[in-house]
Amino acid sequence: MSPEAASPHAAILQFLLSLQSPARILVAISGGSDSTGLLLLLDDAVKAASHLSITLCAATIDHRLRAGSTDEAQQVAALCASLGIPHIITAWQGEKPKTGIMAAAREARYNLLAESAERFGANLIVTGHTLDDQRETLQMRGMRTEQLSSGIADAVLFDRRFWILRPLLLSSRADIRAFLEDRGVPWIDDPTNEDVKYERVRVRRQLPADRATETDIRAAWEARLALSLRAAEWLERHFRLHGGLLGQISVDGLRQDRAVLDYALGRLTAVFGGQTFVPGRAHMDRLRSFATGGEPGRMTVGRVVFDHRRDGLYFTRESRGLLPLVLRPGEAGVWDGRFYVRNWLAAPVKVEAAAAHSPSFLCLSQESVAPKSLGAGDITRRRKQSFTARTRGGWIPVTSTGMREDMRHLPKAAWKRAIASAPALSSEGAYLSPESAGAIHLMPYFAPFDRFLTRFDFIFADRLSAVFAMAPYAGLPFRSIDGKTI
Repeated sequence: MSPEAASPHAAILQFLLSLQSPARILVAISGGSDSTGLLLLLDDAVKAASHLSITLCAATIDHRLRAGSTDEAQQVAALCASLGIPHIITAWQGEKPKTGIMAAAREARYNLLAESAERFGANLIVTGHTLDDQRETLQMRGMRTEQLSSGIADAVLFDRRFWILRPLLLSSRADIRAFLEDRGVPWIDDPTNEDVKYERVRVRRQLPADRATETDIRAAWEARLALSLRAAEWLERHFRLHGGLLGQISVDGLRQDRAVLDYALGRLTAVFGGQTFVPGRAHMDRLRSFATGGEPGRMTVGRVVFDHRRDGLYFTRESRGLLPLVLRPGEAGVWDGRFYVRNWLAAPVKVEAAAAHSPSFLCLSQESVAPKSLGAGDITRRRKQSFTARTRGGWIPVTSTGMREDMRHLPKAAWKRAIASAPALSSEGAYLSPESAGAIHLMPYFAPFDRFLTRFDFIFADRLSAVFAMAPYAGLPFRSIDGKTI
């Protein structure tokens, strides 16, 4: 075993002991060495520790991107059958994109894994990522930014529903293959792993001989977690949400530690701009300089307009690039990266920006109560409340939090931009009445968190979810991490 890697056997045992039980684990297995080793290691450990109340099932995703993939999936099915592990094969159907194939395959893979987990009644998913994958990722990110990266996360929440865990992330591929060879179990070598048209393959071939140590990776993880906690505390003290559309950071909030301000401001920008990633370093430097400079003014970064006033920094989605979304009956989608919408009407619904419809006034449809505490230990959860913005053509349902608020104290220009960025709903050319709008499920969507949320960002994202009066994210399925009770 290489000196910096964790023993695969020890890693799996520690992983199982850390889990809340009972648990049903879906193992994502392609037939490659990493995922095959993961399945066998888990099977051995679960059978040896039946008192843990943990069961296994498995899924193979056939991407159908190359000849032979279907036969390989059947080989995996035979292995699972020999172990007595329930297994399912699901295929990525439909036409494949001509560009961005790896990213599209990743999206399809996790969608299909989540569907498989639902079918099996599994409450978490595990994948066979290793220390080798971690080193490659750190190298690729290091070529793009000078910022210290924590690399691949050991736990990621997918689609707010399933935690995807990577128990072998600190174990080496060589050690996993040595285990398989000792057991006489073969694995499938995917030829795309040697295709230099993919960046990861090129990086793999250029990796230096000296390895980043486990301690270095753990230290980066701990630093990210600490920063997320500090940013969540900053959010509670210095951030205010107006009408679910307009953010405000207090003057004191802009004077806080640079690392915390960068972390929080970058992620708030991504949320309000409906973007998956925070702005790049150059944009963040420019934004921080503007926000902390003390001079009033406006600037736009990441599709968000920032308005610096004497009482702090206001920000909302800019009015450009707000593209319409049409949803058929029963269909769901994300509009502008900011709102999840599901149409329960019997007719198609069009979601578009309110900017073109001249909103004239607000009407709160019901009282809502602000959470008494947003503390990490005892967050008071409230059901999502709503208000409607009246337009000349109809009503715009918008999420809201906080006590009943008189919007007249807000900067008029900033509030007007905020309302213009709200989603307006229409069907068959007519804007929906409040009664019809009630058949539309509409809630905020956090683009940087709601699809893939790492455990490093969980504390901050969950606190922000409480600010928006949304349901909490699914909690981590651990009772301990690295031997520490959580």
